Amino acid sequence: MDTATHFAFGFGLAGLAQIDPNVSVDAWTTAAVMIGTVAGSQAPDFDTLIRFRGNELYVRHHRGMSHSIPAWFFWTALISTAVWLAIPAVPYLTLAAWVFAAVLLHVATDMFNTYGTQAFRPITRHWVAWNIIHIFDPFLFGAHLLALALWALDAVPAVVLFPTLYGVLLLYYVWRTVVHILTERTLPKRDPTGREGDEYTAIPTVNWSVWNVVRKNREGNYTIGVWRSGRLKWTDEYVCESSPLIEKSKRHPAVASFLSFSSHPCPHEERRGSETIVRWLDARYQHRKQYPFLAVVKYNANKEPVFSYVGWISEEKLERKLQDAPSKPMLVGTR
Repeated sequence: MDTATHFAFGFGLAGLAQIDPNVSVDAWTTAAVMIGTVAGSQAPDFDTLIRFRGNELYVRHHRGMSHSIPAWFFWTALISTAVWLAIPAVPYLTLAAWVFAAVLLHVATDMFNTYGTQAFRPITRHWVAWNIIHIFDPFLFGAHLLALALWALDAVPAVVLFPTLYGVLLLYYVWRTVVHILTERTLPKRDPTGREGDEYTAIPTVNWSVWNVVRKNREGNYTIGVWRSGRLKWTDEYVCESSPLIEKSKRHPAVASFLSFSSHPCPHEERRGSETIVRWLDARYQHRKQYPFLAVVKYNANKEPVFSYVGWISEEKLERKLQDAPSKPMLVGTR
């Protein structure tokens, strides 16, 4: 989820904690739990700091180890201990239990997005991305804002308000999961251009009745479309190419980081005079006919890399970077 929604969940869990008599009877414990749940709701995304060491490391590791099983307990211990040292009168185990709930809820909600997370490392490095909830869901955020406003106004007791909120949100997640499953089952039947062996992926948007659709055929090429209110419309096609230089690019750190994450990678080779640009896009992420999540390597006439980029970027900014790139070969692994 986005940062604002994670914050909302953190405050919401602080409200839910009022059902715990160890929390509700003491103002200091209530304050400590609120600090802990808000911090715990953000902690797995502290790996965003990796971005300062370069996009290659960021793409490879973001939502990786920081969301893994060992990290659940690391963040819980770190935050609980820090808060307990500041407010030692609070019961440590009670505090830790609610912080753990916040960390676990952060990881769980991330799994419902398209980006996903490596939540089950070290058991498996598989990216868990269920494509069910958009990274920003107005209903989730709005429901929390309403509940927090009612709590602040003391209009509804917290012990009634927040169990009701999370009961409704649980049903919401179940409903969206069922809709996603039914949509993906329906797509092949409603696609007159589809062929046997085509794979369909429905990707959520902020609109409940609209899903972005990615179809992958047997040749490994992609068709991009929109499922809107029961109607399927294809809007773009992307043919994945192959060449010796494309194969070589897989060993470049930028592309290797991209491929470690992307479940729908598609390469394209473009000649520009004596130079060649190898571009890898992720077919899941289309925005206004562009694919903003990609990896690019620019080679000179001697097939030496002179520029690379991996991450999120607009076509205009990428083009400027390509034009400004020097012709001198870069050291592999540098930006």
